[in-house]
Amino acid sequence: MTVIAVPEPLVDQAVDQLRQDLLSGVHGPGTKLKVDMLRAQYGYSSSPLREALNRLTQEGLVAVDQRRGFRVAGMSAEDFADITRLRLFVDLQALEEAMEHGDDEWEVRSVAAFHRLQKVEARFPEGPLVLNAEWSARHKEFHMALLSGTPSPRLMGICSNLFDQAERYRRYSAKYRSQTRSKSDEHKAILEATMQRDKPEAIRLLTAHISRTQTNIADLFEQGVLLESNAI
Repeated sequence: MTVIAVPEPLVDQAVDQLRQDLLSGVHGPGTKLKVDMLRAQYGYSSSPLREALNRLTQEGLVAVDQRRGFRVAGMSAEDFADITRLRLFVDLQALEEAMEHGDDEWEVRSVAAFHRLQKVEARFPEGPLVLNAEWSARHKEFHMALLSGTPSPRLMGICSNLFDQAERYRRYSAKYRSQTRSKSDEHKAILEATMQRDKPEAIRLLTAHISRTQTNIADLFEQGVLLESNAI
C-alpha cells in the first residue's frame, strides 16, 4: 500500500519559515514586516502570511504597531531578563514533573537527543555553535526532550515558546561574542542528574545554565555591543 504524504498546510509552512528567519536574524528587531514584501520573498499569498504573522505575534516574535501593521518584536535587556525569569518558573517546574512522571521512553528520548546534539558539536568544534541551524535545532530538541516527561502539554507549549524567544537573543548575541562557550559538559551534567532523578542537582544545574545565558547577554547590552530595539 502506497502512503501518500499530505503536505503541511500553507499557513503552517509560512509560520515555520518566518519563525526560523526571525530566530536567525534574517529580519532584524524592529523591522517592518510588509505583507507585499513577504509575498515576494516567500511566495505565499496574503491570507496565509497574515495568519502566520498573527500566530507569531501570539508567540512574542512579532509585534503589531499603532498603524495595524507588523514589525519584528524589539529586543532589550529588560525583555530578555523577563523571558529568563519566566523560563526559570516553567522550565524548572516541567523538569521536576518530568523526573516524577518520566518513563522509559522519556529516558530514551532524552539520551538520544543528547547524543544527536553531541554528534553535531563534534562536527563543528570551533566558533559560536548557536549560529549553526542544525545545532540550534538539536539544542532545542534536547531541552524539550528533558522536559517532555511532564504530563502537561500546555506547560510544554509554554516552555517551547519561551525557548524560541530566548533563542532569538542567543543567536543575535552570538554574532558579537568574542569568546565561545562550550555547552557540552553543561548539557551532560544536566542529563545525568535528571536521569538519576536527582531533583536538587538537576534543578540547580538547569537554573545555572539558563541564568548564565541571561548574564552573558545582559553584559553585551551593558557594553553597548547589543543595541536595544523596542520598536513596535
